[in-house]
Amino acid sequence: MRSFLVRSRLLTLSSVASGISSIAATSAAEGSSPTSATPLSASVPVVPPRLLTSPDVPYPASETSDAIVVLVMTIRADGSVKAVRALEGEEPFTTAATTVASTWRFEPATRDGKPVTSVIRFEVTFHAPAHASAADAGETKGPSPRTTSAESRATATMRVSAPVEVQVLGHRSAPGVSSFTRAEVRQLPGAFGDPFRAIEAMPGVTPIASGLPFFYVRGAPPGNVGYFLDGVRVPYLFHVGLGPSVIHPAMVDRVDLYPGGYPAEFGRFAGGIVSGETTGPRTDLHGEYNVRLFDAGAMAEGGFAGGRGTVLLGGRYSYTAAIISLIAKNTKLDYRDYQARVTYDLGPRDRLTLFGFGAYDLLADTSGGVENIVFGSEFYRLDLRYDHDLGGGGTLRFAVTGGFDQTRVADQRNAQDKMLAGRIELHQPISNRVLLRGGVDSTFDRYTEDRSSYVDPEDPTIRAFDNLFPTRDDQVFGAWTDLVLDVAPRVQITPGVRVDLFTSGGATAPAVDPRVSAKFGVTDHFRFVHAYGIAHQPPGFIVPVPGLVPGKLQGGLQTSFQASAGVEADLPGEITATATGFDDIFLNMSDVLGTGTGNLVSNLDKRALGSSVGLELFVRRSLTKRLGGFLTYTLSRSMRSLNNERFPSAFDRTHVLNAALAYDLGKKWRAGTRLVYYTGTPVVIRTRGAIPPPPVQSPERTPAFYRLDFRLEKRWNIGQKSWLSFVVEMLNATLNKEVVQSRTIGPVAIPSIGLEGGF
Repeated sequence: MRSFLVRSRLLTLSSVASGISSIAATSAAEGSSPTSATPLSASVPVVPPRLLTSPDVPYPASETSDAIVVLVMTIRADGSVKAVRALEGEEPFTTAATTVASTWRFEPATRDGKPVTSVIRFEVTFHAPAHASAADAGETKGPSPRTTSAESRATATMRVSAPVEVQVLGHRSAPGVSSFTRAEVRQLPGAFGDPFRAIEAMPGVTPIASGLPFFYVRGAPPGNVGYFLDGVRVPYLFHVGLGPSVIHPAMVDRVDLYPGGYPAEFGRFAGGIVSGETTGPRTDLHGEYNVRLFDAGAMAEGGFAGGRGTVLLGGRYSYTAAIISLIAKNTKLDYRDYQARVTYDLGPRDRLTLFGFGAYDLLADTSGGVENIVFGSEFYRLDLRYDHDLGGGGTLRFAVTGGFDQTRVADQRNAQDKMLAGRIELHQPISNRVLLRGGVDSTFDRYTEDRSSYVDPEDPTIRAFDNLFPTRDDQVFGAWTDLVLDVAPRVQITPGVRVDLFTSGGATAPAVDPRVSAKFGVTDHFRFVHAYGIAHQPPGFIVPVPGLVPGKLQGGLQTSFQASAGVEADLPGEITATATGFDDIFLNMSDVLGTGTGNLVSNLDKRALGSSVGLELFVRRSLTKRLGGFLTYTLSRSMRSLNNERFPSAFDRTHVLNAALAYDLGKKWRAGTRLVYYTGTPVVIRTRGAIPPPPVQSPERTPAFYRLDFRLEKRWNIGQKSWLSFVVEMLNATLNKEVVQSRTIGPVAIPSIGLEGGF
């Protein structure tokens, strides 16, 4: 084994330069994930964990350079390591560090003198052995690079230097939630390093068409899927023209998909919830940048005021208009986005955060030298938060959000939404076994429009559109609460309820949404999980579009009854597996796509009954491992009932499968591939009038579709912290075409060649 020198230390999650120990505390139960609230600097009686064993990590035999690996470790209350994953770093160093770190023992973190489960970040620095450097220089002195003598091993000591930050576990991952971290998604072929693009690979997700960022989640249509970023509602996640997400990947820590039975804090959507969490603020200067065939982006962050504050700036700009003009001279496609965040610690327990972000998209026809807009949209958000540490593990957040959404459909109309929202969130441990969570939130939306003077207001289509999207004021007020109960060492139950009151155009509709989830551990490695809930939502549009939200509560609220049950297992080889059965019922649902009722515009207000039943499988080994991968499979049947007829949804797919592999080839080369396969949908022929629904028994279906994606990366480390990568990636490398609703489209393929770097 090669000799090594490794230096390790606990890392702060927020203010590295401040020298202040800080925590984010709620309750101390195992099987949890970190609280979503950013930790606050606070003087509370929490003692961080202390490593008891020596960090004896062997230097990888195939390497000759220095490297840094940042680990996220979950330390149980008994001092053992429950979980460890690499947040930053490259193979084979990440595998070497995580393999050994899982065997370490700690003196656990304590709060008020009592041991608690905690999450820490741990930095491991590898220095190339001196004899390895000599061998690389052609010298013969010293031991062989592959020697296994005792003299070739050096035991490093752990240096715990202030500041040290402990994140006491409290915000529990809801049973059934699927998540990908940004580090994993970087290795996912076809995702282009974008955490939100991993959604299509999660179980329970049925795509409308390959590559399109709209999907059904357990049978719920795209218009019923809610998008949130740090608790802020956003109208859409992806840029036009199969573009990337509207948030720079470098500031996304993870993306969670709640397919149903989600926590009470989420509401007002009758389908799934997609929730993104941004990275915590850092005072050290760091950033990332990338230049690709179709866009360029960058993000940088640093501290000020001696570590009390941080500033983050990021954004992306596409130059697809110039490229597309070479292929389609009369077409213009453009997009851009921005992100900006400022945090400032008012004191040891208080923090202010100002977070702004937005996106702009344009598709236009430039025939005749005149730019005629085919589709244009934009949205902007400004979120001001005040976080207060209550002490004893409690946190309180006050936040107010302003927003502006706008969409132009051709030259006929321009729909706008001016939004003002507020929320209060409380996380308060009642005891070591009980965590109280709750909050209130309200949103005010003013929907307006302007349109061209030559539009005929008496046109039936225009009148139907005006009736569905009138100028109006919408308001909704809600309150929610739940209790996380550790009723036994391996049993956790979370009952909760959400209450909302919707008003629109003078109409009012209340909603009461009870929720309950549970996790029953048979052993430390095998668990049963359950999630049940009711969710309500006003009428929805076909897909999420800024400013285009049906009004007047026409037809009443949509209602979904969501139920799921399954098992989770930790398998050998750091493999995890879940199997989940679900059964959802939809009442009064808006799904003009799924019901296939002729002309879309004239049938937007049609309501239907629906159901979806199925089985989901998810087997994974972290893609950051030297050999990593996952398999997701969804077997489902989604049905609709309309006009006394019952039939499969127009986008019902019986089988949906995603399988990916990523492998470290050595010498900083890494390759991966992904297979996407799904069966066809019932054939629906749309006309301008209503048509009979497809037959119940064995409807004719479009052909099955599959595609292969690939990714190849070569990385260079520049010093200890900087790096540069050359990345070649392609979605649908097989150039397969797809049949969607009896029409052959494609091939929808996205090639990408670019440089990525960080510091």
